[in-house]
Amino acid sequence: MRKIVMHRAGGPDVLEMTEVPEPQPGPGEVVVQAEAIGVGWPDILIRRGSYKWMPPLPTSPGSDLAGRVIALGGGVDAAMLGRSVLLTARELKVRGGCYAEQVAVPADALFLLPEGVDLDAAVCLPNYQVAWNLLHVAPRGQLVRRLFINGVAGGVGSALAQLAKAAGITVLGSVSSPEKAAFARSIGVDHVVNYRHEDVQARVLELTAGEGVDLAVDHIGGEGFTKLFGLLGNWGLLVSYNASGGVPQENLLQALRDHGTKCLAVRIFEMHLYDHDREGRRHIMQKVIDALAAGRIAPVVAARLPFAGAPLAHAMVEEGKACGKVLLKPALDRLWAAA
Repeated sequence: MRKIVMHRAGGPDVLEMTEVPEPQPGPGEVVVQAEAIGVGWPDILIRRGSYKWMPPLPTSPGSDLAGRVIALGGGVDAAMLGRSVLLTARELKVRGGCYAEQVAVPADALFLLPEGVDLDAAVCLPNYQVAWNLLHVAPRGQLVRRLFINGVAGGVGSALAQLAKAAGITVLGSVSSPEKAAFARSIGVDHVVNYRHEDVQARVLELTAGEGVDLAVDHIGGEGFTKLFGLLGNWGLLVSYNASGGVPQENLLQALRDHGTKCLAVRIFEMHLYDHDREGRRHIMQKVIDALAAGRIAPVVAARLPFAGAPLAHAMVEEGKACGKVLLKPALDRLWAAA
């Protein structure tokens, strides 16, 4: 069985393909044959060695996997054999571990998928789990009529856009290229702003007749973070769910005071809020599984790469070249070898 392992932190070249024995399920465990493996930012941070919840080295990155149960350990319901399932490392004691053709995991860590659900789409759902929180939990009951997504073509951004449209919300979003603008429109974004060529604040206010948006979400941070206050309306909320561009250096309280007549607020969101709330995080994941099964969301796959293409997959995600989710497909290696 093949597994991608890293013995040290670094660039994509530290990802090494290795042959290891097939895993055997212990009591209460099952073995899952991977059909689709998601590549995302937690994987990048593990590879860099900068993840706050870094697993011990050597390790295999990978946080999301969809496949089928092929073996059962003692005490596991026989009905699970052959079931299609979703695995996210949020349900495991140690982060990562999903860059493998097979994994042995506790049966109760898995999410059972309805028959007929596309596994490539299912492996995208952890992004929707985050997005569901940003839209339906972080506002704490505040009415959201208009939403602005900074970087709407990203994995979480595009998931959030789809969930918002399903809820009847007007969605505005920023992008960096015409290609990403076209992608954003294809998933239903109402108004797209190219931040390289347009004044985002002015354009959003123009599009909302000066009223601004109720909710803005951001994963970049950095020096542009406080500028987002200018596109919020009265009682507007800005939610930060990452800071890939670094922590803002401006005085946040002063920046809020500069817009004091609008009574704005800032909230930080991390999925690690649910590290000790298993019931809560599984409840939200089930909601997005149900949304997928009902056709209310349609995850977009940007690229399907063979298992050996993990370094390329990391580069695509890291350089922001993908619109949608990048997947590793172990079966592609076998198909290509046969050809």
